[in-house]
Amino acid sequence: MLNALIDGIVAAIQETFGDDYPIYTDGVEQGLKEPCFSVRIVKPTITQFLGNRYFRTNLAAVHYFPASYGDNTEMNTVVEALFSALEYIHVSGALTRGTKPDFHVEDGVGIFTVNYDFFVYKTETDEETMETLTVKGGSV
Repeated sequence: MLNALIDGIVAAIQETFGDDYPIYTDGVEQGLKEPCFSVRIVKPTITQFLGNRYFRTNLAAVHYFPASYGDNTEMNTVVEALFSALEYIHVSGALTRGTKPDFHVEDGVGIFTVNYDFFVYKTETDEETMETLTVKGGSV
């Protein structure tokens, strides 16, 4: 489910910004090409409601590394586009709404966070049973 959520975020960013901005979903130690985005899910939680119904909270963090360090105009343009692009995303074919969007800048990197919270249902799988069982016994 988390990978499907990341895929939905990446697709929304690509639709808005095109292929000119690389999008990283794994850590990059060297060779980061700026401007670019990094997408991660931080602090996912799951709470059981009733029976097999669970509520999942997923805080997504999108880091934006600008082409020019300290360029507020570039950062403002990108954040405005992210507010629109990440309000609704497609996750496993379902339209999912992002809530509580937030943006701040830390060490020259823009950090956009948004929650994608939804209910999930866990389905139980049938356990494999033995084919036959023969019991022989007598009276005690």
